[in-house]
Amino acid sequence: MENPEHFDVIFANGTIIDGSGSPRFKADVGILGDRIAAVGDLSVAKTDKRVDASSKIVAPGFIDAHTHDDRLLFADPAMKAKSSQGVTTVIVGNCGVSLAPFSSPGRPKPPLDLIFGLDPVRFSSFGAFLDAVDHKPAATNAAFLVGHQTLRISEVSDLYQPAKHDEIVTMRAHVAEAMDAGAIGLSTGLFYPPARAASTDEVVALTEIAGAAGGLYATHLRDEGSKLLESVREALEIGLRSNAPVVLSHHKASGVANHGRVKESLPLIREARKTQKVALDVYPYIASSTVLLAERVADSAKVLITWSEPMPEVAGRDLAELAMEYQQTPEKMVDRLQPAGAIYFSMAEEDVQEVISFEDAMIGSDGIPHDEKPHPRLWGTFPRVLGHYVREVGLLSLEEAVRRMTSVPATVFGLRERGLISEGSFADIVIFDPETILDSASFDQPTQPAQGIDAVMNNGTFIWWAGKPTGECPGRALRRV
Repeated sequence: MENPEHFDVIFANGTIIDGSGSPRFKADVGILGDRIAAVGDLSVAKTDKRVDASSKIVAPGFIDAHTHDDRLLFADPAMKAKSSQGVTTVIVGNCGVSLAPFSSPGRPKPPLDLIFGLDPVRFSSFGAFLDAVDHKPAATNAAFLVGHQTLRISEVSDLYQPAKHDEIVTMRAHVAEAMDAGAIGLSTGLFYPPARAASTDEVVALTEIAGAAGGLYATHLRDEGSKLLESVREALEIGLRSNAPVVLSHHKASGVANHGRVKESLPLIREARKTQKVALDVYPYIASSTVLLAERVADSAKVLITWSEPMPEVAGRDLAELAMEYQQTPEKMVDRLQPAGAIYFSMAEEDVQEVISFEDAMIGSDGIPHDEKPHPRLWGTFPRVLGHYVREVGLLSLEEAVRRMTSVPATVFGLRERGLISEGSFADIVIFDPETILDSASFDQPTQPAQGIDAVMNNGTFIWWAGKPTGECPGRALRRV
């Protein structure tokens, strides 16, 4: 691309980590419209705005590989939890939970209530959902998975049984409509009650529609505990039979009795990658978060309540302390709190580091935006990796960590011309201080913006500046093409 004589913005004197994994280098970056127009010496070029990036890193905007931000796109268009940590694109519709297609009134069954709540936002088709995002854009871009649990709850008469033939036919039609509208694939949450009865064949029947359209299969495995290996094998089988790339969501070994089992699952995944497309994502914490489930309480060292509809005042409290306070067993306390959400301390730090270190492991927050007291990963995931695991622990180089957050997910999810600092790429950019970047969100104060993020630009427009959102919403619905 021939350098223009004038740029809208120039990031000057910065250190470029371009997302490819290559060594960092000094250069200026010139922005024109929604694209990167030049990378090099632009010291004499004219510009409307010159941003001094001396001693700072200029990197591609981060791509959050695993989110539940479907409704957040409408509820908080500034996307503060994500723009504040350098995220410019979110992948939504994970764990089988998508905002569309779903039009039933009232509170949906768990875990759909994690993103629906009582909000009246409903879309009977996937195309209508994406059109609404086009009509009312958010600060960040979004790419969309269609959720198997959403389809099951809408179309399957008995959720405790495998879907009937006619129900599968109807769900396949919904998947086809979603793929035609621009969805990037199908997601499942086979661990959750609405999907547990689904057979492998049922999932294959839906995934093959996504695969035939060039989509992928993303899955919260059927079991991340004692049957982790069997569940990984099932996911790989579904990918092979459906001719669809596989993404293993928030890979982990859950439950104290299963700590260390990623040393078995990761070699299995590595071997599979020789013959099929397989990727995984991970969040940098030893605690998970989802709806409150009695079986999850039993295998967790500690459980914090994130929300409770009948007892909203207990958000942030320890379940064991509540049980003692109310003189009930933990099991009965779980029943009393329902419907509710929780944070489960059930993983080992060594396992988390093993998965983060796995080749091409993507970073995904898996945060739940509508929790009263959310997991800190919602606001802190990306700075935590860069500050704690890169700078303090030395688990990855900064270049490699940025690659896992940018060009790797851009490739896996088919996000063209994103994830790199290069001429012609979309101007999704984050400026951060490598010496101070760090997560501030904690389990006590989970919504604190990160430290060290100077500026965030999406599609050539600043969405985060000087510690706060700009109010601009240049995000786009990224359709599969």
